[in-house]
Amino acid sequence: MNEPIEAALFTRPPALSAEQEEQYRELGREGPLVVGADPAVTTAAQPTRKNSLHLTRTATHQTLQRVSTKGTTSFAANAGEKPVTVTELAGIHTREGFKIVGFTPGAGEDPREWSKGKKWFVTVATSLLCLSVALGSSIITGDMTGPTKEFGTTQEIVNLTVTCFVIGFGIGPMFLAPLSEIFGRSLIYRVSMFLFFIFTLPSALSKNIATLVVARQIAGIAASAPVTNVGGSIADVWEVKDRGAPMALFSGTLFIGPCLGPMIGGWIGQRAGWRWIYWVLFIIVGACWIFTFFIPESLAPVLLRRKAEKLRKDTGDDTYQTLEELERLPFKETLKNALYRPIVMLFTEPIVIFMSIYLSFIYSLLYLMFFAFPIAFAEIRGWGDGLTGIAFVSIMLGIFTAGLFVPMNERKYAEATKHGSFPEARLYPMMYGAFVMPAALFMFAFTGAYPWVHWIGVCIASYIFGFSMILIYVSANSYIIDSYSNFAATAMAAKTLMRSEIGAMVPLFVNQMFHNMGFQYAGLLLGCVALAIAPMPFIFFRYGEKIRAKSARASQLKRFVPGVAGEKA
Repeated sequence: MNEPIEAALFTRPPALSAEQEEQYRELGREGPLVVGADPAVTTAAQPTRKNSLHLTRTATHQTLQRVSTKGTTSFAANAGEKPVTVTELAGIHTREGFKIVGFTPGAGEDPREWSKGKKWFVTVATSLLCLSVALGSSIITGDMTGPTKEFGTTQEIVNLTVTCFVIGFGIGPMFLAPLSEIFGRSLIYRVSMFLFFIFTLPSALSKNIATLVVARQIAGIAASAPVTNVGGSIADVWEVKDRGAPMALFSGTLFIGPCLGPMIGGWIGQRAGWRWIYWVLFIIVGACWIFTFFIPESLAPVLLRRKAEKLRKDTGDDTYQTLEELERLPFKETLKNALYRPIVMLFTEPIVIFMSIYLSFIYSLLYLMFFAFPIAFAEIRGWGDGLTGIAFVSIMLGIFTAGLFVPMNERKYAEATKHGSFPEARLYPMMYGAFVMPAALFMFAFTGAYPWVHWIGVCIASYIFGFSMILIYVSANSYIIDSYSNFAATAMAAKTLMRSEIGAMVPLFVNQMFHNMGFQYAGLLLGCVALAIAPMPFIFFRYGEKIRAKSARASQLKRFVPGVAGEKA
């Protein structure tokens, strides 16, 4: 449930409606809530209902048929089905005889009623977890030649330490997200950060390259939990109207964290050697793991479940139930959906397919820079690893600048949707960034390749790259969410899976590409690819509505055309 919340944090106005966000928050579920007879409790099965729910049999309970959304919600919108809201669903179960457990207003039970100090503690603490993961993915690029020399292996094998870690980002969320819905965020943080912590130790102590690579793979899978959950933790405690500053902090760790890695790792590798990069990472992750023991649980279904269990124990009345308990899918089905649905969308939904390809390319470019910078600055210009890492400040400045354009994007979106919202209105920043990105790559290719070109040219190109990367990434994410608002979690999981697995492949070919083709021609190739796919947001802006109309899963919101009645399906 967390990726759509995470994407919504960066989107103004919010990509998810208040009702959709409440559904994710209360039930941890996606898709329209359609009421039908509960397959687990049919009329014929009324005698077993008492045993399964431990209800006192009364005349009312004997004649009432149990209804539920969990047996009728399919992975598509079916014609003729009328969805219900979370509030309406609670009313239905109340009429069935259940006492629906919710947060007591003003009692401080709801994380959104916590004090600002407690909310900021959760925000800062979870953002630090995300920062440690971002650092963990890139800090080791500060010295990639050290393990090559010590273990007498090839550079490509050593580069697997980055590849395997990033692969974990795509695999981990598919089963860690369902687990967090059952056990809560805080426990998942503690377990995952402990595994990240403990499997960083073999990397620092490794006696061979196999140990190094395997340990990084396990650490990468474990480290994906904060990436999966932190956006949700912030949404747990902050109302939409109050998320501006928390959003800025979290987005800073998410996008700037990978750029900090080479800055820190470069100096450590240059001064103390590659093993100390892992020791420093071990210390950072260990400190963050200790921090997880002080992060309170904030996931609403888990908190309400605990409250309901206490009420049932204290009163002996088993009609006290939370909405999530009544509507919860079996774990086997939840896990199956988490693993199966993203694959289906990747092969059947054109918007998901092509936007994921585009974002995979952008994500790959970021990890490509971790290997291209040492070539441009260390090999061609003779800089040390530490100073080469400092050059990543240029990308960070571009990211910051893109953030300043958020108010302008809000005004453009408001103007485009004054007669009604439609997903394609999210594409304006991407349309700008789509043609700025090739310019940045062309400039990077022909400034980085020649030692007689001043280094500031490479940094300017990197600045423009960071700027366009954020414009494209946030806009495309928002478009996916708006286009599949009922199945946002699945759409984002599909995008994350493709993005991570393709991005992870970059370290395996980037050195050969730049050395064998020549820096300028390798960069030229990347610029040409970026230019070739640049029309994509324009195509979706023009034809996106027709593409969505052919999908049973996509939003059917239509653009208002003056003189033609707008429609919402």
